[in-house]
Amino acid sequence: MKRLILIAMAVLLSSGAADARGKELKVLYWNIQNGMWAGQEDNYDAFVDWVKGQKPDICIWCEAETIYCTGTNERLPREDRYFIWEEVAPRYGHKHIYVAGHRDGYPQVITSRFPIENVQRIVGDEGTVVTHGAGWARIHAYGSTFNLVSLHTWPQKSHFRYKEASKEERDASAARNEGDINRLEEMTWICGHTVLTDSQASENYWLMAGDFNSVSPKDNWVYGYPENDSRLLVHDYILKNTPYVDVIWERHPRNFYTTTFERKRIDFVYLSPALYNLVEDAQIIEDEYTRPRRHEKVRNFQNPSDHLPIIVKFQIR
Repeated sequence: MKRLILIAMAVLLSSGAADARGKELKVLYWNIQNGMWAGQEDNYDAFVDWVKGQKPDICIWCEAETIYCTGTNERLPREDRYFIWEEVAPRYGHKHIYVAGHRDGYPQVITSRFPIENVQRIVGDEGTVVTHGAGWARIHAYGSTFNLVSLHTWPQKSHFRYKEASKEERDASAARNEGDINRLEEMTWICGHTVLTDSQASENYWLMAGDFNSVSPKDNWVYGYPENDSRLLVHDYILKNTPYVDVIWERHPRNFYTTTFERKRIDFVYLSPALYNLVEDAQIIEDEYTRPRRHEKVRNFQNPSDHLPIIVKFQIR
């Protein structure tokens, strides 16, 4: 009897310790290059196995639509482009799928173990075009509400307004650094329609993740750009005008970790201070599977992607 009582007490103490630690929530972000183009030939088996191994609760995928014929750089007709997620996401344990707003073939998709609520699908307006779109979704988990903002900014050196212009006009726009201005316009619009609408954003749970196609002043000790360089505008705006915290920088302030094969950090996860306080770990994952490798036959494509994933683990108290 005494032994049974001791066992019962141990179980209760263990349960109490687990409650004190809270519940783990793991978020995976990754720009997967053209709808995980590298997974087309093996039915996404390697991709699914890797994701399953990470055990994410929420995934945010950039470039989430399939737009190329299998194993080639030949674009599919627009009407034949497709999403893989209804078939693939359940294979790694996610049955809830959210497609952000988008104007072209580079949208973001969120998948989750938890139901996903759409707050806003963002494409901008005629004055400010959010080219690859963005999304504001909510997930309710473990008694808390999480605001998720996904994005992928304009990638070109010239401004979007010159997309259909002559090469000479695009080159002139690029020479004026107008691609950087375009990205700043997009970021101002996205933040102005998401986190900056919440007067209590610092105390609430906000996460913004995506391919920002721009570098941060936090990393300028690596790049060595002038302080007023237009390439720093996007993240300078975020750091000065929003409550967001750059989780990778804060967790690894004396290190530089690339997110692309070009050795630049252009993919970011930003968190509100309240959510950052729950971070247990945050890493850019470069392993045997995720490390970009040039495709043997298809020029300008990488296996499995030209970007690296970011994983953030939280303890929800």
